[in-house]
Amino acid sequence: MKLFFGAVAKFLLGVILVGGLIFLPAGTFAYWNGWLLMGILFIPMFVAGIVMLVKNPDLLKSRLEGKEEQKEQSVVVKLSGLMFLAGFVVAGLGVRFGWYMLPPWAVVVAAVIFCIAYLLYGEVLRENTYLSRTIRVQENQKVIDTGLYGIVRHPMYSATLLLFLSMPLVLGSVYSFVIFLAYPFIIAKRIKHEEALLEKELEGYREYRQKVQYRLIPFIW
Repeated sequence: MKLFFGAVAKFLLGVILVGGLIFLPAGTFAYWNGWLLMGILFIPMFVAGIVMLVKNPDLLKSRLEGKEEQKEQSVVVKLSGLMFLAGFVVAGLGVRFGWYMLPPWAVVVAAVIFCIAYLLYGEVLRENTYLSRTIRVQENQKVIDTGLYGIVRHPMYSATLLLFLSMPLVLGSVYSFVIFLAYPFIIAKRIKHEEALLEKELEGYREYRQKVQYRLIPFIW
């Protein structure tokens, strides 16, 4: 029950924060792109949380523990937070001041990409029960090298790359998308530090790096 109420509290806080960052700068609730993003973001998140609570509460607990203890990774988390803050606010301001908005067809395409990325994210959670929001090696953790992990070494970050870059497009804001282009560079910094830790502390990770060549994007990086 403690885990349930903690998860619900964080979920509701996320809804309030994201909604506030989108609709307050817009100065109106008549922003259909904002409601679309809220729907495709939080409805699957709620369903996934219920599934994890029933089938794998330990995974849900690890996903809720978000405090980074390492200074370098704490900086990465703060930069990501700043990116979201600026990106959502700029999207809302675009509505308030009548800046250029993407046509509906482009928004729909972005929403479809977002949903596909969400499915990929869910598959990563299914394949790897050791995932946590902080960089650490857990007790009895093993290298996963099948499924999506046989294509890239960090499929969770690959999924978040698609998720985060499609978000501003769902909101219809090109200006916000420019801000979110910082994410690949932010996550690259995190991956380099994470791999150094895994290679040092996780048995078999050095061999896994040799087996799976690409970190984030197949045939690119």
